[in-house]
Amino acid sequence: MLALMLRDTCSTGDRTLMSIGVKSPRCHWEWLLPVSLGLLAIPGFGESDAGHDDDRAQPQIHEEIIVYGRAQHHIGAATSASEGVVGYADYHLPPLLRVGELVEAVPGMVATQHSGTGKANQYFLRGFNLDHGTDFAVHLDGVPINMRSHGHGQGYLDLNFIIPELVQTAVYRKGVHHAEKGDFSSAGSVDFSYYERLPEPFAELALGQHGYVRGVAGGSTDIGDGVLTGAVDKTLYRGPWRLDEDLAQSKFFLGYGLWFGSTRAHVALHGYTGRWNATDQIPRRVVRAGLVPRTGYIDPDLGGDTGRLGVVARLEGEGWRAGAYRLDYDLTLFSNFTYQLDDPVLGDEFEQRDRRTMSGAWVGAERNIRLAGQPVLLRWGVEARRDDIHEVGLYGTQARVRHRVLRQDRLEEDSVGAYGELSVYATDRVRATLGLRADYYDWEATGLGEAYRVAGDDSLTSPKFGVAYRILDGLEAYANWGRGFHSNDARVGPDTDGAAAGIGGVDLLSSSEGAEIGLRFEPTASFNATLVGFHLRLDSELVYVGDAGSTEPSDGSVRRGLEMAGFWQARDWLTVNAAFARSNAELETGDEVAGAVGATGNVGVNALLGRGFHVSVNARFLGEAPLSDDGSIRSDPSWLSHAGIGWHGRRAEFGVDVFNLFDSSDDDIAYSYHSRLPGEPADGVLDTHFHPLEPRTVRLRLGVRLR
Repeated sequence: MLALMLRDTCSTGDRTLMSIGVKSPRCHWEWLLPVSLGLLAIPGFGESDAGHDDDRAQPQIHEEIIVYGRAQHHIGAATSASEGVVGYADYHLPPLLRVGELVEAVPGMVATQHSGTGKANQYFLRGFNLDHGTDFAVHLDGVPINMRSHGHGQGYLDLNFIIPELVQTAVYRKGVHHAEKGDFSSAGSVDFSYYERLPEPFAELALGQHGYVRGVAGGSTDIGDGVLTGAVDKTLYRGPWRLDEDLAQSKFFLGYGLWFGSTRAHVALHGYTGRWNATDQIPRRVVRAGLVPRTGYIDPDLGGDTGRLGVVARLEGEGWRAGAYRLDYDLTLFSNFTYQLDDPVLGDEFEQRDRRTMSGAWVGAERNIRLAGQPVLLRWGVEARRDDIHEVGLYGTQARVRHRVLRQDRLEEDSVGAYGELSVYATDRVRATLGLRADYYDWEATGLGEAYRVAGDDSLTSPKFGVAYRILDGLEAYANWGRGFHSNDARVGPDTDGAAAGIGGVDLLSSSEGAEIGLRFEPTASFNATLVGFHLRLDSELVYVGDAGSTEPSDGSVRRGLEMAGFWQARDWLTVNAAFARSNAELETGDEVAGAVGATGNVGVNALLGRGFHVSVNARFLGEAPLSDDGSIRSDPSWLSHAGIGWHGRRAEFGVDVFNLFDSSDDDIAYSYHSRLPGEPADGVLDTHFHPLEPRTVRLRLGVRLR
């Protein structure tokens, strides 16, 4: 079955993503709900299609192939040294504490959390504190996930709806050098892809400390001329905090794909709901005074709930692709960062609300042509998006009850982007890439609580250039330059009539300009490494404002840094991957960028021990960061390690995962700002507010699978 899976699903473009063959990978079967059992009860569920009857008749293969996305070699195809592929065993062997850690497979990327599990993570890459998204773009099967003009923060990137077991591969790119990448992609981007046919039906139950229960099940079956794939996922979690997190997440996915001649059609339905209580960051002074423990809280009424229901349809033919999507989304979030600083009587708790419908479409193509006798790859695409935001609001609350309207708006934001790219193969060793991207945005904001109406538009053109030179068969050098952008919240767009509504002051589209040079070293099939130096300038930095609970435009900024990453299959049963990044970030005024981490690193080891056993250990490092513009206040660095051991047989498997292996008491995230508790000065106290790493926790996984 796995050999069949590799033949059917382990290719991207013309490249096969297989590493050296060893024992079989982790392919779960998981028990969950009556819905799951109903899924698995479908006749023929998980079987191969009729065209593979001969394959099914072959004897079972016990020495199967492990597929590591990181093992793929890119010399001769990549346009930069900072792009790559992860997936397959890269995701399904290491233990995963939270869904947001999927992006940590990107070299140099770190995901943290400063609030409840149901809220979007905090991301760090290339000297950016990316807050909950800002300059890092993520797509799933072509659909953008970042939210524009969001109630909590621009570019809000919530990955909690993803079912990790369905992720097949992720293609990552960094910098502003890729014409197909637009909004929010200045630091980088990831394109996740779900399996269209799961290798095997699976069901798994995970139980852990602090009331952790998760059940997930899924599989694929042939229906008519196509393949139906479904999965459900339910998680309950009390959490290690003094305040019961009471997390409840429910997810489902249903997709159907089939061929029409040479055209592949696929339609999918995604659903997600989440509810949680939050222990947000707390002031260091109350812990030092012994008033609140590290896992304690100040306001017991924080948390939120969110939901999304989306449908996406895709068509793909020989050299072309198209798709369309529609998403209904809502979020209600309660926060309190300053306690009684602004309102000593009712407190500073506030509610952020975002309710929208998002729809869009894309079309793209590529073809090989000849210009001046030279072979050229032409790629182009057009994408359109509409965010119909029915309500984006900010309300003063006490114990989650509204007592005043701070802001309440309705927004309509439309965009169209188009790009073209030429890859010229000048010689066998030299490739050049020329790209151009154009984006147009149109928006209208209307006050719901206070009558006003403002509208505007903005456009931007972004050229790109790159050259690759193959020095040796296993060594390639790259140089890239380009312009990119992020959009600002439409409520801060320039319009003289909007001053009374708190609107105006900055352009909607803020450009960035970057360059990088790099080397890619691939001497053997079992080793690859990259070295990249980068420079990036932003016209406007998006900065998180703690007492407002949102991101706001600030001065321009400049970043410089160095990145190293590598993958090594030391033995046919042992792999090691590692990455380290060092960067410097400062505002154009000369001040430091608050929250910009100077160094990140990660290392992972996977070992297949025989007789179905495997071990995985990984660790990540998050360096110190300035918490003030002058750098006088700084966060402490942190280390976090996870480890897991598992076993699988033909139908059953189990595993034990240990998160925060060494029970580190480091901070997961830290900020510096003024807050006020009862009895403190009216102008508050400047203090570091932190959220600790989750204490060491153990989880047991029990699964079954069908072949």
